[in-house]
Formats: sequence, C-alpha cells, structure tokens
Amino acid sequence: MEAFGEILRKFGDTIRDYVWKYVDCHRKLEEDLNEFRSEFQVLKRRKIDVKSRIRAEVHSGQVVKQEVRGWLNDVRKVEKDKQDIEERARRVPYLKRASLDKLVREKVDVVKRTKERGIFNEGLVIERAPAHGNIIPTENLVGEISTKEEIWGYLMGDEVGMIGVCGIGGVGKTTIMKNLHNDLQRETRFQNVIWVTVSHPLNVFELQKKIAGAMGERLREEEEVMMRAAGLMEIMRRKRYVVILDDVWQKFSLTEVGIPDPNVQNGCKVVVTSRSIEVCSYLHCKIVKVKPLSQEESLKLFLDTVGDGVLQVPGLEEVLKLIVKECAGLPLAIVVIAGSMRGVDDVNVWRNALTELQDRVRSVKDANDEIFKRLRFSFDRLDSLEVKNCFLYCSFFQEDYVFTRRELIECWIDEGLIDGLPNREAHCNRGHAIIDRLEKNFLLEKETLWSSVGISFGSAGAKMHDVVRDMAIIGIGPEFGHMIKTGMNLVELPDEHGWVKDTKKLSLMGNNILKVPLSLPPKSLSLSTLILSDNPNLSKIPESFFGEMLALKVLDLSSTAIETLPNSISKLENLSALRLQHCMKLKYLPPLANLRRLKKLDLHEAGIEVVPQGMGMLISLEYLDLLFCQNLKEIPTGILPNLSSLQYLGVCCLRESKIIRNLEEVSRLKKLETLECQFDGIQDFNHFVNKFKDFQSAIAYSLGVGTVRDMVRQSKYELVITECEIREECVVLPNNLEDLWIARAKNMRSLNKTVMLEMEANELRRCRISVCAEIECLVELDSSSSSSLCCAVLDKVELLELYMLPKLCELVRVEGAATPPHVFSNLKELDICGCSGISKLLSLELQQAFRTLEVITVNECDQMEEIIASSDSDASSDKFTFPKLRRLILRYLPKLKSICSAKGVMVCDSIEGILIGRCRELKRIPVQLPLLDNGQPSPPPHLREIMIDRDAEEWWESVEWDNKNLLRPFLKYFPW
Repeated sequence: MEAFGEILRKFGDTIRDYVWKYVDCHRKLEEDLNEFRSEFQVLKRRKIDVKSRIRAEVHSGQVVKQEVRGWLNDVRKVEKDKQDIEERARRVPYLKRASLDKLVREKVDVVKRTKERGIFNEGLVIERAPAHGNIIPTENLVGEISTKEEIWGYLMGDEVGMIGVCGIGGVGKTTIMKNLHNDLQRETRFQNVIWVTVSHPLNVFELQKKIAGAMGERLREEEEVMMRAAGLMEIMRRKRYVVILDDVWQKFSLTEVGIPDPNVQNGCKVVVTSRSIEVCSYLHCKIVKVKPLSQEESLKLFLDTVGDGVLQVPGLEEVLKLIVKECAGLPLAIVVIAGSMRGVDDVNVWRNALTELQDRVRSVKDANDEIFKRLRFSFDRLDSLEVKNCFLYCSFFQEDYVFTRRELIECWIDEGLIDGLPNREAHCNRGHAIIDRLEKNFLLEKETLWSSVGISFGSAGAKMHDVVRDMAIIGIGPEFGHMIKTGMNLVELPDEHGWVKDTKKLSLMGNNILKVPLSLPPKSLSLSTLILSDNPNLSKIPESFFGEMLALKVLDLSSTAIETLPNSISKLENLSALRLQHCMKLKYLPPLANLRRLKKLDLHEAGIEVVPQGMGMLISLEYLDLLFCQNLKEIPTGILPNLSSLQYLGVCCLRESKIIRNLEEVSRLKKLETLECQFDGIQDFNHFVNKFKDFQSAIAYSLGVGTVRDMVRQSKYELVITECEIREECVVLPNNLEDLWIARAKNMRSLNKTVMLEMEANELRRCRISVCAEIECLVELDSSSSSSLCCAVLDKVELLELYMLPKLCELVRVEGAATPPHVFSNLKELDICGCSGISKLLSLELQQAFRTLEVITVNECDQMEEIIASSDSDASSDKFTFPKLRRLILRYLPKLKSICSAKGVMVCDSIEGILIGRCRELKRIPVQLPLLDNGQPSPPPHLREIMIDRDAEEWWESVEWDNKNLLRPFLKYFPW
C-alpha cells in the first residue's frame, strides 16, 4: 500500500507540476504578448518618425540610405509577424500555448533589435552624384565620336584602369564624358557609375563626401581626412565602379582621397577630365587628347545652333563659313557664337561680326586666351551694358554654384543693374528676360532645382560653364573693376598687392575668413559692393572697417557668425542694400536713421530681438524681410506706415507676439506688391484671410501656417501649412490661391474636410500633401452642393503630389452620388509615394477625369495591387486611353500584381519612358503598341527608355508584354 501511495503521490505531484506549468504558460503568454504589443507600438511610432524625417531630410541630389530602406523592410516583416501572432493567439489550444509563448519571446527580441537599429544618428539620407542612376542632360556629340569610342574601349577593356581626357577649355571633354556616362547606365558590368565635378581649388573633404554619397554611404563628418580616406577605401573595395572626376585642375593622389587603384583584379575604372596633361600624367593615366572639330563638323554644329534658315540669306554662306573657321573647332565657342547670331538675317551684320571676331582672335596669347577671346566676342555682342553687367555678376558666385532665378534677379536689383522701371514686378520680369537671353546665347546653362522634399521645380535655376566663368573673371571682370575671390579657402582678405586697380566690386563669398583688417587698402576707396557671405567663422568687424567706404552701396554679410555690426555702418549714407540673411547670432544693429538711400534690408532668419533704431525713417526702403526672426517679438506701432516706398514685406505673425497687430498697418502700404507672412496657428491665419480679402486680391503673397521653415516661392500665390492640428475650424483659403502645400497636419481626414474649397480659391493649380498620418481619402463627395463646389475648385488642379500618407486608401470617396465628371479633369501629374494603405489607385469612375494625365509616379506603396481598378464587368472589354501620358514610373511596389485588368490594355501613344523597379509580382505590362499602316505593331513613336533594375533580367524575360521583342533596344538599367 505504501508503494501504491507513493506512486499516487508522485503522480499527483506530476499532475500538479503540469497544471502549474500550463497555468504559468497561460500567464506568461499574456505577459509576453503584452510586452510584444508594447514594444511593437514603440517600433511603429519610430517607423512613422523615420518616414517623417525622410521627407524633411531629402533634398536635391540626395537619396534614402540603403541601410534605412533595409530597416523599413524589416519593420514591414515585423508587422506581418504581429498579424500572424495575433491570429494564432486568438485560436491557440491551451496545450500549445507554451510553444506559442516561445515564438512570442523570440519575436520580442526581434522587435527590440529592430527598434534599436532604427535610431540612425548618422542621418537617413546620403548625397547622390548625378550619375547615381540618372541620365545627365547633355548635348549630342558632333565629331567627337572617334574619341568617345577610344575611351569606351578602355572602359570595357582590362588593360587600362586610369583614363585622362585632356584638352583646352571648351573643346568638349565634359560633353564626351556626359554621353559616355549615360551609355554606361545600360551596362551591367559596373555596380556604380559616379560623376563628380571637382571643385577648384580641390577640396578633398568634399570630394570624399560626394563619392561616398554616390556609393550609398556616409562618412563621419568629424573624422580627419586621412581616416575618412581609409573608410572610403573600404567602401569602394566592395564595389565595381566607374568614377568620373570632371574638371580636375590640381595634382592629387587617389590614396589621399580614398580611391583604390583601378586594376584588372577589381575591374574598376577612374576617368579624369582636365585641361592639364601634367595632372593626368601625375595620376598615371592613359592620355586621350580631345581634338578640335573639323571644319565640316564645326559647320554642322554651328548650323544646328543658329538654324539652317540662315543659308537661305543671299551671300551669307561664305561669311558664315569664315566665322565658323574662326571658332577653331572649339564646340563651346561654336555654340556660344552661333547663339549670339541667332535670328540675324542681315549679311552686313554678319560681315561686321566676322571683322570683330577676327580682331579678337589676332590678339590671342595663350591656350586659355584662345577660348576666352572667342567667348569675349559673344559677350561684346550682348545688346546693352545692362545685360553685360548682369552677365558679369553671375561670376560673383562660386564655381558650379546653381543659383535660383529669384536669387539672381534680387542681386541684380540690389546692384541697380535693373533700374528705372515702375515697380518691382516689372524689374523681376526684366530679370527673367535677361536670364532667357543669356541662356539662349549659351552664356548661362539651365539647371533643375528641387524643393526640400525632393520636388522638382523644373528649370528654375542656372549656372555658368566653368570656362565662361573664367572668361568673365579673368578676361573681362578687371576692366569693370571686379575682383572675384570666391570659394578659394581664404582665411583673410587679400593684401594690397592682390587688389585690382580701382576695385568697385569685391566678392569673397564662400571662404573661411576669420577676421577682417581695421581698414582696407587705398585701392578700395571706390568700392561699391562688398560680399562676405558664407564665411561661417567670421564673427566680428572692427569699428573702423567701414570708415573709408563712403561709396559702398551693397553690403552682404549673410550666413556669417556676426554678433553685432559696428556703429560706423551708420555713416554709409550711399548704402542701398544691406543683406544679413541667416545671421542667427546677430543680436544688435546700430541706428539706421542716416541710411536714407537704403532700399533693401534683409534680416531673414537673423537673431535680432528688436527692430533697428531709426528703421521708421528709411523713407527709400522698398524691401524688408523679417521672416523667421524667431527672437523678434514685435514691430512697434507706427513704423510700417512710415515705410511708404515698401514694395516687398516678409514678416512672422506668431501668436504670442504683437506683430499680428501690424497687419492693419500693412494694408495701408499703397505700393506693396508682395507679402510673405508666417502665422503660428490656423485661427490667426483665418482672421487675416477673412479680414483682408480685398487686400489679398491686390498683391502677390506667400503665406505659411505652423512651423514653416521657409517659403516655397514657386508661384505668385501660395500657402504652406505645416505641423498644424486640424480641429473643427477649417482653413480658409485666400483669393487667387495657385499653390497649396500641407505637411504633417494632425487630425486631417480629407482635403475638403480640412480646407474650405470655395470659389475664391478656384485658381488652384498645384496641391501637395505629405506626412499626414490620419488622412484616409483625398476628397469625400456626396450629393450636397458643397461637393459640387469642391469639384469645381479642384477642376483646375494640374499637379497632385501625395507623400507618406499611411492611412490613405482612396483618392475620391463617393457616398450616395456618382462622381462628378469634372473632378481633376485637368490633372497633368500624379505623384504618390509612401502611402502604405492604398491598394488601387485609379477607379474606373475616374478614368475620364484622368485623360489629361502626362506623368504617373507610384513609389513605395506597400499595399498597392492595381494601378487602374478592374471593373465588375467583362474584363476583356477594358480599354484605358491616356492620350497625353508621357511617363509611367512604378517603384518599390512589392504587392503590385497588375497595372489594369487581366485582359485590359492601356493606349498611351505619347509615352516616352516607363520605369519599373522592385515590382517583382507584376506579371504583365498592358501598354498596347500602335500599329503601322501595314497592320504590324511598332514601338510608341516617342518612346525613349524602359528602365528596370540591374538584377531584373529574369523578371523582364518572364513578364508578359505583347511584342516585347520590339522593345529590347529601349531597355536600360538602374545601377543599384
């Protein structure tokens, strides 16, 4: 019996242990599930923060780091795991809870590790050189084909690793390499094709930064150059690349920068373009000399630029050939001179031009002079001193600097180069006309500009070709009293021997000047312009420094560390422009009452706490910028009405400040043309809009609400709303609004429930919404009159951009009524990115409204399954016509299965480019090929490229596309 009792006791203990074990498992599972859920919520918030930071940090020429993209993909996997665990937790049998708890514990560790990896102290984005997957805009080659083929042979072969492309300025080195760069995008043997324009003088730190950025990496800013070189070399050893270093002037070693020697083993290549054979020889390059064009090639390029029609002018052909001969086969000289003669059909003018050009060429002394004299001819042909002075001012900026049109025109106005017109708008219009003229004469180059969220503004920028800039600085500037010492790493001002005789304008922009002397040399007595901007360590100016500068008209100390200005500035009675942008340490300005000729006072984002004494006596002031002066609490009552000449005003209307009271005074400024104003909240903004309706109709405006960092300034009438909480009160839109930007708005459910879409805003052309976590649909429509009014307002929208809207599931939500046919009926561009909740983009009901679309871009929408929603009817009848569609871009859409229905087709004969990346579930491309007269299919007539990932060859072979073999010649690859 005792034995039997002992057995029963042990059996009972075992049962009890199992019971307690499973009770404990039950309790433990609930605890671990709660911990898992808690950690997941932290991870989810971190993901939202990271995506918000991405939108804030991405700028022109930057991309999200691969490390960050990988982390976001890992977070998506965790999200899927959570769904699976929650589903299993609801159905798990009691006896299997222990195994589930083990899985939950593992996933808790995964979530914690993923969360820790998501801090990214080194930033989320990296610099991207233009070559990082982009086709660089360039001219077609004329005559340099043999040189291009020689370089291509070295790039594709194994014998040569270092290639030096040499020739005098303007002979076409950069153009050849741009064409080769674009050709390399079609090759799969190189993982990276990197283009870097090397600054002059050489800055190793910046060169390292650009190369690393193009490789998708980032070097530590605080490290010394030597340590950065070691880090860069380690990065580059893992890749097969081509590095193109354009416009190298100085000798350097690859090791110093951190570039491994290219050789047969690593398969890498380095190409250097330089005017100096010595530089290329020092780097042990295989030298390729770029020769001038032949007479026949030169004539073709000249006629392509000036227009073939000139040959119809009697007696002109022989004169034209002689002019071409004087260009000496230099492509830059040919296009610049041809540009200056475009539209001239008087043979006598051509003969006179030939005489002037020959006189210039006869005075040539050296190789640089050879191109300078020919370019000088085009400068001399500019039709007025006004245009010539405006051109020369462009050389005041640093080499390869891309300036905005607005920035350049403002400088011209400050200098008085554009003058005598009735108002500021007329001055700006004249400025745009001058820029157009300089671009048409090839003395300026168009450049694309980007917003802080990566939105292209098109060709709103410009820069000077480095040879043209050299000609302006060396060959012409001294004649006009210009002394340009920008971007030269100077730590102090030039001594007396370095000054140009009778210097009138001095630019020292972009150096590292630490201090200035007590006074300037006698040669500076006639100085009218002094530019010391972008010297970040310049903090103090001696009291006596301005003592002898009685002729000074323009003073620029923007982006310096200046804390106070000396009282002697009050003696500069001829001063007309004082620029102190981004002087955030500036606390005090001396009295300005004596500066009666001052037309511009720019204190944008300065640190001042009170307005300068005597500002109300500046009767000539036309431009006053006090935007983002966060320490400035008020403008004393009575000052603004005294500024009767004011044409531009920038001011913040912070809720806690008294500046809002000044808007009553602003409305009485009769000459005011443009108002830029920031409001702290929606209530103050609505108060302004409702109270000053008539005032808004009379002026241009750029208005910001919330934590706006800077104005966009893309149109005459714009509104930017950032980080505002949307409550019951809707945003009232001002009259004539053209541009609406909304970012990081809280509680925003839809556009028309957030802003009042009334007829006063029926000029809306562009709408951008980004990082609004709660928005579920763009527009909510029903049968009410307000919905009809909403559609009428949106009818003129041409650009719609939707970024990082995680809950967005549809563009238009219709309740109880058919979709009005005119909603978005003028839309040209649709760009949607990072909207993880939407699965179908365009509904069939909206198809007619999207017939005007020219560009469709869909990027990083995790749940996107279909671009054009399938109908419930017979799919074989679906035919979608997009008569104006030029570009279709689909990237990072892991669930995209179809563009339209299984049997549907897209008719888009205007298509120029189709870009598809990381859409591996996509099985069919439904773009229908047009038919020739004989009934045979043909590629779309305007098609230029079909771009896919480099590792997507297998996908390309498997994807269905009728007559796909006809499209193989258009296939290109992303290099990552």
